[in-house]
Amino acid sequence: MESIQSIKQRFELIGNDVKLNRALEKAIQVAPTDISVLVTGESGVGKEAIPKIIHSLSHRKHAKYIAVNCGAIPEGTIDSELFGHEKGAFTGATQTRSGYFEVANGGTIFLDEVGELPLTTQVRLLRVLENGEFLKVGSSQVQKTDVRIVAATNINMFEAIKKEKFREDLYYRLSTVEIHIPPLRERREDIHLLFRKFASDFGQKYKMPTIRLEEQAIQLLLKYRWPGNIRQLRNIAEQVSVLEENRTISAGTLHTYLPNSSNTNLPAVIEKQKKESDFSNEREILYKVLFDMKGDLNDLKKLTLELLKNSDTEKVQEENETLIQKIYGNKEEDIPQEETNVTEVLHLPEPVVETTSTVSQPQEDRYHFAEEIEEEETLSLQEKEIELIKKSLERNRGKRKAAASELGISERTLYRKIKQYDL
Repeated sequence: MESIQSIKQRFELIGNDVKLNRALEKAIQVAPTDISVLVTGESGVGKEAIPKIIHSLSHRKHAKYIAVNCGAIPEGTIDSELFGHEKGAFTGATQTRSGYFEVANGGTIFLDEVGELPLTTQVRLLRVLENGEFLKVGSSQVQKTDVRIVAATNINMFEAIKKEKFREDLYYRLSTVEIHIPPLRERREDIHLLFRKFASDFGQKYKMPTIRLEEQAIQLLLKYRWPGNIRQLRNIAEQVSVLEENRTISAGTLHTYLPNSSNTNLPAVIEKQKKESDFSNEREILYKVLFDMKGDLNDLKKLTLELLKNSDTEKVQEENETLIQKIYGNKEEDIPQEETNVTEVLHLPEPVVETTSTVSQPQEDRYHFAEEIEEEETLSLQEKEIELIKKSLERNRGKRKAAASELGISERTLYRKIKQYDL
């Protein structure tokens, strides 16, 4: 069994990251078997190196090795490319053609971007993995093949399975052994090493001195997130090598080559917006209106009871000044000027003063007015909402942010309501 260091030298792999070494170690261990392997990792991390290592260390190394980019083949022709077709199977099929699985019999097939395969092709691939059988397009004759399948993908397979874009049984059949290649931002100690290697290669290729980075430029290189991983790092090294006349690169110069260079390796705050329909927003406003009305009704009951128990309306008004302001508004102008006292505001009858008399008179029902109060016309939900918004804006003196917070809705929703009702 070859060592990890010899494999790195043989396939020109650079890096001393623990996760990278673990991935190479798994590839070396699984190579002598015929187990199917799934290589996972982000785009540009170098997943294509793993199947080459597996094939070269297996007993199939003298047979064919075919790499197929599943995402680059149109959906209508991918079955024909993989499994072949018979003459006349479809328009343009002028002769019988052998597919990759037939040509690579005894060897290894690398299916890159396997997550892009159509569901119908996934069914065919599952049959090949289970018993090595396949059918050419337009043929009813079952053919056998003996191939080692190594697949790779940069998508989250569990998410694809959940969205029914990838078969769960095929995933578990492909991922008998799963090898994950870490992204470049998790291999910070390898970033400068890789850049120096690429800079040296391009210096020799274009016959010019090798570029070198200043210390601050190195720090910028390490802090960058590298969304394109090694492929992006290689492209940046090539651009700088070709375009810069000064072979010593400063941080300012390197900054111009890094897209979104403010995107460092610091933790990112991802805003998760709650998906709410307009109905849910209307419902929240309605709930708030109902709760406010219930609170005002309870306050009115309390104030009425105080007036019935105490004939001194001025004293009641002084003792319950806060409650009255809460019901009728915090500003004096909110209370009608023609209403001089609480008794008139509530339209309550004057307290009955009992006088001593020798003649017995039937006692008047002190609560007769409770049944005589006219029922106010029920407002529509839209009118209640408009009234609630107007009051909130008045209390907050036009400050929409504070008004929105009081209503329990977003400022954007409040702005939409103001435009809707032309407030």
